[in-house]
Amino acid sequence: MSPGFLLAWLGRRSAPAVAVSVFIGLALPPFAALAKPLVVPTILALLVLAFVRTSMAGAFTARRAGIALLACGWVMLALPLMMGLATRLLGEPNAIVLALIMQASAPPIMSAPAFAALLGLDARLVLVTMLGGMALTPLTAPGLVFHFSGGALALDPLALALRLAAVVGGTMGAGLLIRRLMGLKRVEAVSAHLDGLNVVLLGLLAVGLMDGVTYAFLDQPGFMAGLVALAFLVSLLGFGATALLFRAVDPGDAMMLGFCGGHRNMAVVIAATGAVLPHETWLYVAAAQFPIYLLPVVMLPLARRVSAAGRRKA
Repeated sequence: MSPGFLLAWLGRRSAPAVAVSVFIGLALPPFAALAKPLVVPTILALLVLAFVRTSMAGAFTARRAGIALLACGWVMLALPLMMGLATRLLGEPNAIVLALIMQASAPPIMSAPAFAALLGLDARLVLVTMLGGMALTPLTAPGLVFHFSGGALALDPLALALRLAAVVGGTMGAGLLIRRLMGLKRVEAVSAHLDGLNVVLLGLLAVGLMDGVTYAFLDQPGFMAGLVALAFLVSLLGFGATALLFRAVDPGDAMMLGFCGGHRNMAVVIAATGAVLPHETWLYVAAAQFPIYLLPVVMLPLARRVSAAGRRKA
């Protein structure tokens, strides 16, 4: 059985395969520990692959750019403000409140375009929205985090901007160069294999992010179950509110904008804090991975209907 066949096979079973990877990380803690150092390179590889896979033709039309601008304003300013005000009801900031504030202030996850491809949906709008969110992060996140954490956390806007610019510039340049060298026909011909590679990278990322989580579940099962439930609640509220707000756009785009609203790249904000955070905050970061990897399985049937309806219209 050739590697190409295996990649194509995985690509056709993408959402369930990615969901299973979370439980592989939980079941095999040593494997998760080995994969943890690969988390950052894997994220970068996923973003490169998104630029290889996604045709940017038509990505910056006036309508799509306008929708992306509104989505960025909603995801990066309106939702964080609502979350920040909601955390005020919980009293003085504690480790979990800090995690929620950082989550709300962070840009959409960089693997959002990969999940769009995994679901068979157009990744152009979500890619533009994710890039716009990353561009806004140095302008919005420092003030939001500092204000709603009561000064407990401070971010360096310049360091954050430079880090994000390096990530975006490097991955975009590499992805577009690979796409140019391969040619459009070749990219389309190996699309199933690229889907499989997406699955492998997302799975490796999930396994690495589960490092230490198994022992946390064994030591504090009730606490960890509560964190996972909270992560699902926050994810679903952000997803639902965003998808509802943008329900007038293409259904697939509305679904993926909801995905951006509910799932954030907390690693960017954590890095900007110097990664000096309470242990409970780190545990919430791990818990937040469960909705990211498990919700696409639920979304898949609807995504297939949306894709089929789009093909019929075309």
